[in-house]
Amino acid sequence: MANTSQPVHRTALLASTVALLGLLSACGSESGTSSAPQPTEAPRTTSPDTGASTAPAVTTAPSDTAGSASASARTDGRCHTSELRAAVGRVDPGAGQRNFPIVLTNTSDRTCTLYGYPGAAFVDASGKQLGPDPERAPSSPETVTLTPGTSAWAGLSFSSPQISGARTATPAALLVTPPDERDPIEVEWTAGEVPVGGGESSVSVTALDAGTGP
Repeated sequence: MANTSQPVHRTALLASTVALLGLLSACGSESGTSSAPQPTEAPRTTSPDTGASTAPAVTTAPSDTAGSASASARTDGRCHTSELRAAVGRVDPGAGQRNFPIVLTNTSDRTCTLYGYPGAAFVDASGKQLGPDPERAPSSPETVTLTPGTSAWAGLSFSSPQISGARTATPAALLVTPPDERDPIEVEWTAGEVPVGGGESSVSVTALDAGTGP
């Protein structure tokens, strides 16, 4: 009888080996190490001139340079002495009073404002002040906006010297100082004598108003 156990044994051993290899292959694929996803780089551009790859430029927030320039360009809205012309209008007599409009005109090319009372002082030919500073007449000052070429006025008043009997002098000029300014504007005075002393010598000035007078 022929011996068949050896071929059967080899066949079984071969089948077992194949099965074992298949099992090891399957386990290896399941337990294989998976790599973590790598961060994606920002897209790079290529310079058309050099062909070199360049990283995208970083965008920064826009600066407020325009606003800063605008703020620095702002000027003081007040009218300055150098931007004004002063004049004394025609006398308006009444009830023993002599009343004159002091007119300030904007000669600049910008719009500016005046607020309050102008300064006023009579002086002689040498520049010496005649009499005390005018009193401020009671009023409610308001801001006057002057576009180029427009004017504001304040009333200068005193009792007629012929009636009051006050001591008088004839000024050479009236110095007019715009509100909040230091430099006066000299206006020739041609209206005769003014009170400079005595019980009825007070001179008064009103706050500025729009226009050139009543």
